[in-house]
Amino acid sequence: MPAFKSDFLRTMSERGFIHQTSDDAGLDQLFAKETVTAYIGFDATARSLHAGSLIQIMMLHWLQQTGHRPIALMGGGTSMIGDPSFKDEARKLLTPQDIDGNLAGIRRNFMPYLKFGSGPNDAVMVNNADWLMEINYVNFLRDVGRHFSVNRMLAFDSVKLRLDREQSLSFLEFNYMILQAYDFVELYKRLGCRLQMGGSDQWGNIINGIDLGRRMEDAQLYALTTPLLTTSSGAKMGKSASGAVWLDPQMLSPYEFWQYWRNTEDADVARFLKLYTTLPLDEVARLERLGGSEINEAKKILATEITAHLHGRAAAEQASETARKTFEEGALADTLPAVEADKAALEAGVGILSLLVSAGLASSNGEARRHIQGGAVRLNDQAVSDDRRLVTLQDLSPENVIKLSLGRKKHILVRPA
Repeated sequence: MPAFKSDFLRTMSERGFIHQTSDDAGLDQLFAKETVTAYIGFDATARSLHAGSLIQIMMLHWLQQTGHRPIALMGGGTSMIGDPSFKDEARKLLTPQDIDGNLAGIRRNFMPYLKFGSGPNDAVMVNNADWLMEINYVNFLRDVGRHFSVNRMLAFDSVKLRLDREQSLSFLEFNYMILQAYDFVELYKRLGCRLQMGGSDQWGNIINGIDLGRRMEDAQLYALTTPLLTTSSGAKMGKSASGAVWLDPQMLSPYEFWQYWRNTEDADVARFLKLYTTLPLDEVARLERLGGSEINEAKKILATEITAHLHGRAAAEQASETARKTFEEGALADTLPAVEADKAALEAGVGILSLLVSAGLASSNGEARRHIQGGAVRLNDQAVSDDRRLVTLQDLSPENVIKLSLGRKKHILVRPA
């Protein structure tokens, strides 16, 4: 990795964000001499982004912190198609109403990380539906489509892998890379955007945009991609055993978010501290040197710092304290995640298997049964060995809750309602 002179690229390099750029020297020179406008696109496939998107959000954060202007591009238009990159099958088509609802939720994800406004380096949020939904198809084919080689598009890994597996790639999806390239040109024309950033799976799409900008506007545009991250054991970032690690506190509590990062594998702690927190690198280096049981303190710091940035310091400290009481004191913390169960049903008795499923600790009765057979399930801190056990109002604690646990780190309070 070259020794960058500009603050932004030096930060990106030192903290492990850079996988590839289209022109190291040219981009470094651009950042050193002017305020650079750069963007990352986010399609509206759900009501919230998840932890897998945090690396991209942090890039926009550091871009602004080093004096440059970030654009969060909302894919209101491209979400109508869906990005086929490295997908085994077509995404489910979303309705305009679905997309609008998802965009409203996703916008909130950015507020803790970026300052929006009209200043020279204030962040801008733009929706590509503003131009894509107004396209005249015939004119678009003449003005934009003529610059694309189908042969070249078929050679991109994102498309080639799909075709090599003999999996269908619709003409609808094939257009996605053209629309994304056109987004780059539109943002250059509208906002002077010179750089697109994204995961390494977006490299081909971004290069298409650079080429289109040169052909249509005689513009020098740039690309910067991040590594596709997995945990040391190969798990995909942003996913946990119980589902996606959402950034929206209504979809995943701050405590559960904190726990996801607290459970980071030892080998990933230093890497994640660099990528997902703003701790100084000398402090990261100090934490990296911790060994044995002390690594758990580094994991707590990691979890608290990431949670504080997203949900606020008070929520992060409360999550940390809840975990301490639960795991170190064995207390029943009232801030643990909770679900409601029908009081009448509990009076008659609810099967332990269905309760585990409704609490989100298992996806099916079969999985719940396997957890019990493996000795991983506890009810009010007592091991459950009978998969036909009924849970009733008699199991309520003095606090009027039932504590349901899976392993040592997953706890749900069941409240009668």
